[in-house]
This record gives sequence, structure tokens and C-alpha cells, in this order.
Amino acid sequence: MKISEVREMSIADLRDRIEVEQRNLDTMKINHAISPMEDTSKFKKTRQDIARMLTILAEKEKQQN
Repeated sequence: MKISEVREMSIADLRDRIEVEQRNLDTMKINHAISPMEDTSKFKKTRQDIARMLTILAEKEKQQN
């Protein structure tokens, strides 16, 4: 997910998307434990996306206050 796409999202949308991505990461980890994935770089990309969204969420919440 691109940073420009994340910046356009509302706070509620960001929270929902973060929750979905965290569940997706957990599912990927469980699936990887059962049968190893060929492309493990998806873990890193997902973690980076979550961190990016959390950063933008914090910025937006700070601007509101």
C-alpha cells in the first residue's frame, strides 16, 4: 500500500484497515507454521504496511487534538 493511499484514508478507515492487516499477518504466520511459504518477504511487507498506517494514524489523531 502506498503512503499516498494511506494519507487519504480517514481515521476510522485506518483503524479498520490496521485491524484487517494484523489479522491477515497472524493468519499468514499460522499458515507458514503449518506449511512453509515460498515467499516469506510478504511478512516484512505486511509489517511495514501496518507500521506505515499506525504512523499516519498517530499523525492524524495528533492533528485533531
